[in-house]
Amino acid sequence: MPLDPRIAKITQRIRERSRDSRAAYLRRTEAVAGAYPPAETLSCANFAHAIAALNTDEKVRRTGRAPNIGIVTAYNDMLSAHQPFAGFPEIIKDAAWKAGGVAQVAGGVPAMCDGITQGQPGMELSLFSRDAIAMGTAIALSHNSFDAALMLGVCDKIVPGLLIGALQFGHLPVIFVPAGPMSTGLSNAEKSRVRQLYATGKIGRDALLDSETKSYHGPGTCTFYGTANSNQLLMEVMGLHLPGSAFVHPGSPLREALTRHAAERVLSITARSADYTPIARVVDERAIVNGIVALMATGGSTNHTIHLVAIAAAAGIRVTWDDFDEISRTTPLLARIYPNGPADINLFHAAGGMGFLIGQLLDAGLLDGEVTTVAGGGLGAYRRDPLLLDGGLAWRDGPGASLDTTVLRGLGDPFDDEGGLRLLKGNLGRGVMKISAVAEANRRVRAPALLFDSQAEFVAAHKEGRLERDFVAVLRFQGPRANGMPELHALTPILGALQDAGHRVALITDGRMSGATGKIPMAIHISPEVIAGGPLGRVREGDMILLDANAGVIEAEVDSALWEARAATPPAAPVSELDGGFGHALFGLFRAHALPAEEGASSFG
Repeated sequence: MPLDPRIAKITQRIRERSRDSRAAYLRRTEAVAGAYPPAETLSCANFAHAIAALNTDEKVRRTGRAPNIGIVTAYNDMLSAHQPFAGFPEIIKDAAWKAGGVAQVAGGVPAMCDGITQGQPGMELSLFSRDAIAMGTAIALSHNSFDAALMLGVCDKIVPGLLIGALQFGHLPVIFVPAGPMSTGLSNAEKSRVRQLYATGKIGRDALLDSETKSYHGPGTCTFYGTANSNQLLMEVMGLHLPGSAFVHPGSPLREALTRHAAERVLSITARSADYTPIARVVDERAIVNGIVALMATGGSTNHTIHLVAIAAAAGIRVTWDDFDEISRTTPLLARIYPNGPADINLFHAAGGMGFLIGQLLDAGLLDGEVTTVAGGGLGAYRRDPLLLDGGLAWRDGPGASLDTTVLRGLGDPFDDEGGLRLLKGNLGRGVMKISAVAEANRRVRAPALLFDSQAEFVAAHKEGRLERDFVAVLRFQGPRANGMPELHALTPILGALQDAGHRVALITDGRMSGATGKIPMAIHISPEVIAGGPLGRVREGDMILLDANAGVIEAEVDSALWEARAATPPAAPVSELDGGFGHALFGLFRAHALPAEEGASSFG
């Protein structure tokens, strides 16, 4: 199917905007590829260090210049999504050996869980853990001993960090190897209901803990459609996964077969082969646009309005929120996965999953099928689903129709004619909203402003009974330079309960919400942030605020002369309660150099 002219226009605009930066990136990549062939520039002492821990047979093979895979792993056994990676290196090493190569764990990177740190001091380290992971990935691959790399990571900041780091080694073929989601537990709707009951004091902590442990109950990715599962969707539609591998359960024979094949496949696309496929060739402006299209078609995580911008920049590609907004208005919503609906990611997978989704978007001309992928053959290969056949791994065509139209639909009957995201702008700045999760009746709120400078202030106001009214909460000093831009998920149950009680409520903040941003109208990631002089700092208690998601407007209804006069007296930033503790001080350099959220909130500049 020819590419939709609207998508082609956006892609061309990005290509032109990125011409110089992309060319510079490719020049650097080609220079490295030409000057530093893997291992061959190492001195004898260098090389001896690199193979010292290998067994005798592996040393012989490496001395004979057999291709070597560098494994970068985010394994730890505290995070359910990453615990399955414990055994992956041995599987990969065995598969590589049988395919004529060698594999080594090049390094490990940190992996923190936003689900554990929500509302905790550690959340202020979360966003910049992405940059630390990118740096860790670069350090792991810096030994120049590898012909290719496999990235083992799943969750929120981990996959973007691994990808940003891997793109610094654009001459290497790289495949991302997922671990898969946990099995379905307590329904997301029931989990949300219990959280609201707890937030309003109607149940105690024991009941809440029982609900949460039934929701998050085993190895694998959390099953709601937050940032972790959005990551997996993106890696697949951007051609960095093997087809159909995103949502296969950990511990299953099919998952092991896919992991083995990732090692075999990456060895077949090194510079030593005729199918050389470096990651710089896979991640181009077409792949970035494909990723945004799929994200919009499924109502994916708002965190990717930050992460995808930073990923694109790492490949010399310049993407803006206007691109996201225009793509969203062009792309129909084909999936309803929590928080955009009651289903979890396992039901999405069972309904047809990635194979059906990609097929539908290709048939509509909304995805560019001619991109380069690690599987070869363009994106058409990703219409297929993996299976075990006669003891081996095979692929078959994905379903031609959805197997559950309450979760996943085709082009003829979308859930909405437009996608999941909306750009909001006005005299309060520019921000984004996950419109797919918000009911039509709640997309326009006009109410007085209540000002807060922390989640704790908001929660205290609720406990004191000051929020039983219509209002727009303006939460300031939550941007990347202020405090590392923590997610503000503690607000969601309270706002949800107030909305359910009939109050007109909304949130506007320069901070982030969870990847599971839900039913409350929220303008988030407001740029510029308040600490950098952003106009959100001009709001005063009681100002009438309009948030109109359909119109894409966030506006303080204040006389323009008075509004401009307020710019001369910006609010004072609150003093951090952490005072440099809890690792906060170590990330000061990141905060000081952070770009605005719309530019990816990267500290690399």
